[in-house]
Amino acid sequence: MTPGPAADGAMLTSSQIQLAARPVDPLAPCAPGRYADELVMVTHEGSPDGAGAAPLVRTAHFVLCRRGRRVEVGHWLRPGELDNNLAGLLADELFAPGWLSGAEIFERVFTGVVRSCVAGAMPAWLTFYTNTMHRIQECWRSAGPASQPQTPIADFAAIYRRALRLIPAGRVLDIGSGFGFLTLLLARRRQGSVVAADLSPGSVRLLGSVAGALGTPVDTLVCDAAQIPLPTASVDTVAAIHLLEHLGAEHCERTLREAIRLARRRVVAAVPFEPEPTAAYGHIQTFSRADLVRLGRSYGRRFRISEHHGGWLVMYVD
Repeated sequence: MTPGPAADGAMLTSSQIQLAARPVDPLAPCAPGRYADELVMVTHEGSPDGAGAAPLVRTAHFVLCRRGRRVEVGHWLRPGELDNNLAGLLADELFAPGWLSGAEIFERVFTGVVRSCVAGAMPAWLTFYTNTMHRIQECWRSAGPASQPQTPIADFAAIYRRALRLIPAGRVLDIGSGFGFLTLLLARRRQGSVVAADLSPGSVRLLGSVAGALGTPVDTLVCDAAQIPLPTASVDTVAAIHLLEHLGAEHCERTLREAIRLARRRVVAAVPFEPEPTAAYGHIQTFSRADLVRLGRSYGRRFRISEHHGGWLVMYVD
């Protein structure tokens, strides 16, 4: 990672960034090779547009500039490289060193890279989803963990495989579904039906559009994970896979109570074990095995704790 010749060593921090009123719309129209919203501009093939924006830093995949309060990022990723490992590239090259910070900016730059890499909203996202799902399958076919590099896709491939083993056939509610890779994997096994729920309208709209384009039927809900508009005992299993670390302690406990209300059979939750919350990914609390034991005991249900790429809590409702 090398600073540009005119870099002044200043870093972009959350205190320098004015939060936009409008949430990210991953399907919003944008010009080919260029994404722009109130906070960020991302362009494909090198430096951001315009004069006077001297690079703060150049990395293996990105060049970062700023103009006032706007983050400007250039990149040279190709469509074949467009997958969820982008999260690791952004975290390692721009966020962990402190050049950028905050989940809000992370989401916008991530969206901008996807949208600027392939022309058209659905072609771009279908490329991203298809590549990611293919690489998850590649990880599953590999010889074992020792042969896998540590990347977001490799890590989550192992997590998804375990989740699929722990979630029985039937109707499943995937809360905090995000991009919905687990939702799609559950739907593709054709052992019941799947509902994806997330607080982000843009993420839910994107998942519904991609699932329809891929011919993989899923139902979707926009809601708080602690207030889901479904009847009691309306699904067989509730999955909360890497959701709880995004919630405060009280919100986390209400979410698990809501999951127990909705599940007829079990609640399956997974969390990362990390020394401190990863702010770029929107994490705000950490968990240990002891924390999961405490949560399991607090609801008065049979439960089981295990470890596999983080911690797992399975609570049995039936």
